[in-house]
Amino acid sequence: MAARSIVTAIALLLGSVTSAQSSAQPEAPVTEPALPDEDVIDIAFDRDRYERMTVPVTIAGQGPYRFFIDTGAQATVVTDRITDDLALEPSGRAMLVAMGSRRLVDTIAIDQLEFADRTLSGLTSPLLDRRNIGADGILGLDTLQDMRVLIDFEEDRISVADADTRINKRGYEIVVRARAQLGQMIITDARLNGVRTAVIIDTGAQNTVGNFALLKRMRARAEEKFTSTDVHGTQISGDVTFARSLKIGSMELSNVPIGFADSPALAALGYTDEPALILGMANLTLFRRVAIDFASREVLFDLPDSALPRDPVNLNWKGTRTRS
Repeated sequence: MAARSIVTAIALLLGSVTSAQSSAQPEAPVTEPALPDEDVIDIAFDRDRYERMTVPVTIAGQGPYRFFIDTGAQATVVTDRITDDLALEPSGRAMLVAMGSRRLVDTIAIDQLEFADRTLSGLTSPLLDRRNIGADGILGLDTLQDMRVLIDFEEDRISVADADTRINKRGYEIVVRARAQLGQMIITDARLNGVRTAVIIDTGAQNTVGNFALLKRMRARAEEKFTSTDVHGTQISGDVTFARSLKIGSMELSNVPIGFADSPALAALGYTDEPALILGMANLTLFRRVAIDFASREVLFDLPDSALPRDPVNLNWKGTRTRS
């Protein structure tokens, strides 16, 4: 067996949240079809019970398997379904850091992983239990670094393009620059209640979670409680508070629900003493589209028709859209 390697991943935040829900119902926005970019591969996806997105993947010609795209996970992950189907044996051990825990896991050598129009080999993938994932695997940043990923919440589609394909920015009101850190796309031009905060866009997290350094700077009190489960099956619990304002570039979100927990994942990125939060899918569904361009280190937001770039937009814990 190979020597132990270290794999760090911001894994998923799954599970239930005990939180009050707003009775306000969003109006369905009227949209015009977006013009497609050239050389873009559209992949229809299914929404699982955690509102994440899965895409078809084949490995060594077998499948298709259901993987979801996780912009917060550094490594592509496989589950026991795949190793059972393909009779794959562990090739090593690695430390995988999840949202609420860190654990040594087996790793699997993966070749001929086909996703969209590309074939990838030489991957070292952590092995996790499918029961804790909700899908057959995770496409992490090791397969996404040379791509541009577009998440279209209205059309329920993912569009994937090579990084050298010219991006069509038409229709995106907000374009925010990010910096790379351990493969993550981290937005530093953000303030929460006036506190400068690092923001990580994580398509594998259901809700938004901040560290205790952020909570301390906010000087806020807990208003709700939440419980969740990470990819190791470890339960996470913490407090929820509502921030009056989250500004990202020229965009402002108001009444933003944030869960606070002692997360090893944020600590692994170096955010123990500095304010940071993971912006999850429930809040991202506020937008019509979100595009992540890994080559140019840009995150693009397409606002609903009812909102303007500088209008505050209210959020609830599970991302219900309301207007102030």
